[in-house]
Amino acid sequence: MMNSMMINVFIILFFLNCYTNNATNAHQNEDRITNLPGSPENVEFEQYAGYITVNNSAGRALFYWLIESGSNSETKPLVLWLNGGPGCSSVAYGAAEEIGPFHIQNDGKTLYLNPYSWNKLANLVFLESPAGVGFSYSNTSSDLYTAGDSRTAEDAYTFLVRWLDRFPQYKYREFYIAGESYAGHYVPQLSQLIYRRNKGIANPIINFKGFMVGNAVTDDYNDYIGTFEYWWTHALISDSTYKTLKDSCLSGSSQHPSSICNRALDASDAEFGNIDPYSIFTRACNSTATMKRRLRGRYPWMSRAYDPCTERYSSEYFNLPEVQEAMHANITKVAYPWRTCSDIVGTYWGDSPLSMLPIYKELMEGGVQIWVFSGDTDAVVPVTATRYSIDALKLPTVTKWYPWYDKGRVGGWSQVYEGLTFVTVTGAGHEVPLHRPRQAFILFDHFLKNKSMPVS
Repeated sequence: MMNSMMINVFIILFFLNCYTNNATNAHQNEDRITNLPGSPENVEFEQYAGYITVNNSAGRALFYWLIESGSNSETKPLVLWLNGGPGCSSVAYGAAEEIGPFHIQNDGKTLYLNPYSWNKLANLVFLESPAGVGFSYSNTSSDLYTAGDSRTAEDAYTFLVRWLDRFPQYKYREFYIAGESYAGHYVPQLSQLIYRRNKGIANPIINFKGFMVGNAVTDDYNDYIGTFEYWWTHALISDSTYKTLKDSCLSGSSQHPSSICNRALDASDAEFGNIDPYSIFTRACNSTATMKRRLRGRYPWMSRAYDPCTERYSSEYFNLPEVQEAMHANITKVAYPWRTCSDIVGTYWGDSPLSMLPIYKELMEGGVQIWVFSGDTDAVVPVTATRYSIDALKLPTVTKWYPWYDKGRVGGWSQVYEGLTFVTVTGAGHEVPLHRPRQAFILFDHFLKNKSMPVS
């Protein structure tokens, strides 16, 4: 028979548990989106949006948008999506024009359903990171001028830990990270943090399984080689500019391009003409008459996110006061108007390692699932850059290069290496799910299953 002290302890623990659950439910309910303006009727999935404070002393708070799966959400994995820039919004791009369930009409006010939304396969969290991007903010203004890779990864990790306290139903759930462009840095670095901090834990709360990146900045040297080669082989630049780029931008160990390299990049900008470098075979939006490839840091191709005009619709929609209220955005804390990309964060970017390949090697040795994909009409982080970076890993081949199919048509090509799967998507630009939504959906489905792309 229990003594009175043990009974009292059980009573206290019971009420503490009830209090914690009630507090958690209250926080979730505060973040629930009950009526997203302009959205279609009878939406069959739950949405939440709000803030997680990742640094109390500085007052850094990151904005998230959780879009649950419409069916069996409790059994489906959790996927964190990150856009790059650095300084661009995952809400504006990943959610609103790529993999999210809602895309924005050209009126900038109404939404339509994306038939290839990834939330049909997983629960999606879109994170605006770092502070200063989108609705994310810091009470310490200097944070906007001192952002860099390492703090971005730490803040994202803190976000996950604290977010799971608010949404404990996702603890121990299969968890993946995906992203594109400069998220080719964010995703592996966050993955490495999780992997290292899960070591020695039999049943970690963040049940990390793997990551997937697309058209991703990976390794400076190989990215440069592949990018210049793509420009030249696609007749975007002259022979003389190609030679100058190779001679001036691929020598030395400096993290910043030389003045000669900068001049060669300016020359390539002029030779491109009025095309969309993020999708070289599609019409450019009138407002993107130049590539604006003046350097921000040492990545000449990262100055803007892809814009065939859809970026305009995001700028209009997420600046509507009724939308900001519905999504619980704290507009007293963020720069006004809301922007798809932060000029300040991108311009003053700090630490940025030359290569992600050492992280790839560490995680592959640890059994982490890694997929890399590439749209083949992107001149910003082109498929050749990705292939050179992967080749530098010198991985044994498991399945040699082969075409994969969708409804009898080639959807792209793939090669399976020991520890890494590489997939191309034919006809897709920098944002693969924007240009080839069905093929991107098939890709995501096979990634979650860790199953090779279909051969018939």
